[in-house]
Amino acid sequence: MTQIDLSTPKLGRKRDHSRDADILDAALEVLAETGYDGMTIDMVAARAKAGKATLYRRWPSKAELVIDAVACMKKGAYSLEDLPDTGTLRGDLVALIKPHSIVDAEKKMKVMAGLISMLSRQPDLADAANAAIIEPRASVNRVLMQRAIDRGEISPESDIEALALISPSMASYRTLILKKPVDREFLISLIDGVIMPAVGLRARAS
Repeated sequence: MTQIDLSTPKLGRKRDHSRDADILDAALEVLAETGYDGMTIDMVAARAKAGKATLYRRWPSKAELVIDAVACMKKGAYSLEDLPDTGTLRGDLVALIKPHSIVDAEKKMKVMAGLISMLSRQPDLADAANAAIIEPRASVNRVLMQRAIDRGEISPESDIEALALISPSMASYRTLILKKPVDREFLISLIDGVIMPAVGLRARAS
């Protein structure tokens, strides 16, 4: 009689990440509609038409799913490999401004409101939230400001680490606290009224 060796572990099924984008999009939609407190992983699974077990294996908690979803949303907005290069810092910063519909702006505000609700309950996730919300845009700003230093446009003494945080920090405050959209008018005023003077440049008309 053939004996079966039970000591040899069976290989588990390879995780399929091909649907991650659909699941993260569904998470953002549910978060915007229900808020963080009303959101459940089961609701996201139903919206994404995915198995609940798949989500729970990939994201053991609702908070981890939300952080990944917001990070994915931010990554889609900025790409270090394809940044504008207009020849001036102001031109580059203005070129980053992309049109957003009113519906998109409202959805983003609701998503961010859900995120701040989550952080009030789980402050230990603040670093992850910072990496998802602030850091993507800050990293872009550092690249553009370093370019400006390299071409002699701004002083090499400029504190680009601090300056790079101005626009994402103020945009987050406007969205989360003031409940106002981050539109083109606001971003232009931020560039011309805060960032240009801070790096020693005079703003010029568009």
